Amino acid sequence: MPYPRERRSASPHSSPSPVRGRRSRSLSRSRRSRSRSQSVDASNPGNNLYVTGLSTRVTSSDLEKFFNKEGKVLECHLVTDPRTRESRGFGFVTMETVEDAERCVKYLNRSVLEGRLVTVEKVWSL
Repeated sequence: MPYPRERRSASPHSSPSPVRGRRSRSLSRSRRSRSRSQSVDASNPGNNLYVTGLSTRVTSSDLEKFFNKEGKVLECHLVTDPRTRESRGFGFVTMETVEDAERCVKYLNRSVLEGRLVTVEKVWSL
């Protein structure tokens, strides 16, 4: 049962409630850029590839073997769900040279791996 208005205690804060729609962030923080810094380490030399459309059965070694057909693979990272450890259906492959990466995009894009049509694209730096 709600209390009558006169029996309620006064609010301990005498200031009015904040106006909705206003942000409480400081001006300097809101003006910061949210993009990655353009350092030398963050630049993309052009040999990084994004692969999507992968079957959940594909392993990192399967992906590496698939890309080794077109050039030397330096690194292969299959993205997995942290709880179930199951593949999320995409990954990243770093080729040794830009030419190898371009060859992979040309010949492996829209090809079939484990019964699934995969897409291979270059990763664009921000």
